[in-house]
Amino acid sequence: MKHNSAPLSGSDYLRQGWQRVRQPGLRRFVIIPLLLNLAVFAALIGWGVRQFNIWMAQLMATVPGWLSFIEWLLWPLFALLVLLVLFFGFSIVANLIASPFYGFLAEKVAEKERGEISPPTSLRDIMLVVPHSVGRELRKIGYYLPRLLILLLLSFVPVVNLVSSPLLLLFGVWMMAVQYIDFQADNDQVSFIDMLRWMRGRRMLSLGFGLPVYVGMLIPLVNLLVMPSAVAGSTLLWVRERGQSAT
Repeated sequence: MKHNSAPLSGSDYLRQGWQRVRQPGLRRFVIIPLLLNLAVFAALIGWGVRQFNIWMAQLMATVPGWLSFIEWLLWPLFALLVLLVLFFGFSIVANLIASPFYGFLAEKVAEKERGEISPPTSLRDIMLVVPHSVGRELRKIGYYLPRLLILLLLSFVPVVNLVSSPLLLLFGVWMMAVQYIDFQADNDQVSFIDMLRWMRGRRMLSLGFGLPVYVGMLIPLVNLLVMPSAVAGSTLLWVRERGQSAT
């Protein structure tokens, strides 16, 4: 059977994920990381707001006096850059903290989709998988942090930034798909490299899923609800699309 690779199909998985996380039995895997991430989000935004004016003043200090009139142009561009950095920073820290809970959330969603039954998960079970979950998150960070830094540096280069800026956006969308599809791929003992290879074979489907997640993650407070929905939605995508491929 041919797998569905339409971008619209990918985006619909996020909606289905939101429906799944509201079901009984899954809420504790949502509420606990939600509270933890709320604290991280508030701290990060507060720090960013305090630092922005300082960074902007330092940036303008490097601009010759006769070019000071371009501040009105630099301000929104720099604000967008800071927003992207905070966005990626929040994604890294929040997913690192929540990864053990999201791993079990993905597992429960996958079990229900496959018609499987497992014993109830205790807090002790979650704590036991923390080292492995954090290690897998660090593997993802090792994949996209160097690429992100290169694209960010290129965005400061005139002319080149006309290409690097759209690529930065596209890479952010791709990483949202990688970030969340990996939870169930890890549960199924699929290596990170093999998961990336599988996703590249379904590039439009993956980007179609990653785009609404990326947009939702940029909206304050909404992003806290998008994260567990993305875990559930990406799990459905992984289980169904792999099942179709196998068939």
